[in-house]
Amino acid sequence: MNANLAELLLRQAATQSHAPALIDATTDPVRTLTFADLRDAVARAATFLRQTGLRAGERVLVYQPISADLYIALGAILQAGLTAAFIDPGMPRAQVERAALGLAPVAFIGPPRAHLLRLITPAIRAIPHAFVTSRWPLPATRRWRGYADCAPAATMAEVAADAPALITTTSGSTGLPKFARRSHGFLARQHAAIAATLGVGPGSVIATTLPIFILSFLASGATTLIPPVDLRRPGQVNGARLLRSLTAARVNTLAASPAFLDQLARACAAVPMTLPSVTQVFSGGAPVLPALLDRVAAMAPGANVTAVYGATEAEPIATLRHCDLRRNDRAAMQVGMGLLVGTPVPELSVRVIRDQWGTALGPYTATAWAAAWLAPTQAGEIVVTGAHVLTDALTDGRADLAATTQIRVGDELWHRTGDAGYFDSQGRLWLLGRCAARLDRADPAPAATAANLRYPFGVEVAARSLPAVKQAALVARQGRRILALELYAPQPAAWLDEVRQRLAWAQLDEVRVLPRLPVDRRHNAKIDYPALDKLLR
Repeated sequence: MNANLAELLLRQAATQSHAPALIDATTDPVRTLTFADLRDAVARAATFLRQTGLRAGERVLVYQPISADLYIALGAILQAGLTAAFIDPGMPRAQVERAALGLAPVAFIGPPRAHLLRLITPAIRAIPHAFVTSRWPLPATRRWRGYADCAPAATMAEVAADAPALITTTSGSTGLPKFARRSHGFLARQHAAIAATLGVGPGSVIATTLPIFILSFLASGATTLIPPVDLRRPGQVNGARLLRSLTAARVNTLAASPAFLDQLARACAAVPMTLPSVTQVFSGGAPVLPALLDRVAAMAPGANVTAVYGATEAEPIATLRHCDLRRNDRAAMQVGMGLLVGTPVPELSVRVIRDQWGTALGPYTATAWAAAWLAPTQAGEIVVTGAHVLTDALTDGRADLAATTQIRVGDELWHRTGDAGYFDSQGRLWLLGRCAARLDRADPAPAATAANLRYPFGVEVAARSLPAVKQAALVARQGRRILALELYAPQPAAWLDEVRQRLAWAQLDEVRVLPRLPVDRRHNAKIDYPALDKLLR
């Protein structure tokens, strides 16, 4: 049986050929593709790739911003039986170089600025075929939209369920970035989990900043609006232009990073206006704090607002509805007990084991594994297994990466997320941040509150509950606990005294306000701790 994911993506054209599939608002004028348009473009582009000489199983490096061109390219690569190596444009140049060296792609697709890397990076320049997604070709490239002159491919490449379809790179927040390899079968299972969690389908009009989720949205028959923002910087949004775009497309669902939604909510508040047509909001890709959920709920008062917790290797893991946040949950977060991320999705098994991050574990028997699970309220490593948990990672030949991120239990593989957390007595999952960020300072606090001092994230969540705080990061330097803050606006000197008083339980040695805290380029939300350490010197 042919498991090619492109068949699932394009099946919608048979039932709703004239419905819009993609609305690309990053272009002027806005580019709209119906499902029939998308099917035709993908089939022509598949022919284009085959005529270029590419063969099934070979890899194509795609360094293209979220756009209609990106999804035509991904669809064509899959239909032709190739493997797409997608590098999020928010990733640094070093990631592209690693992909060119480690994945041996035979083709490179990207906009003109991506092709500038070919001038300075021998590994990228050595890729045999280069396509540019612009009106005019560049030297030694072919114009990607030349596919329009090709006849549509009449066949879909036959692939097995375990055949590689998509390779992405992790952010490297737990150490060296890894290449995550998704098979056609895995993408179909992940689509099923996303569809069940988000409940979107024909009639849904979704504005999103989550590139892999768009594959699932297309397979579900939903219309996707690619918003008019530079998604390499989701925290920098032209609010007025974005609001016009959402209104024109009649968006009823938002699925976006916290930084993007924060800017959108603030733009609405500044007008002021609300988004009454929006009935669902999902936020993930980075920690989603209660204050953001509150702002989004005010922006879209008729919407179900949901935080989604997941990882590159397991998306989604758990969800939390804004309406399920209780007063005592908020109080617990304000004293460092972590971030409530909600109830695990039914497709996964989620457990917490003793934090031994960095140490290889297993194999276990089923009995020994069950004995390793921690009881509710005990903090440790979060581990997951299930149909949409990715266990196939390319690790540049480093066997230690697989040994420290996976645990074998009989015939089953569990993924170690690298996140610390615990279950509460109601079976809800709380996040304490990265295992690798754990502080070594001796903890004199009672056992019941030990976790909120051992893991910096609990302190950061508490600090960000203060309205003036945009970002917070706790670091330990030379035995001192330093809390660095970035504010939305300057505050009077006495404000710092209030912060120290509110966070007295955190045993801070210093609170320092910086003009800006360095964050990741991908989501503009995760603290770049090495860069922060340089600022604090």
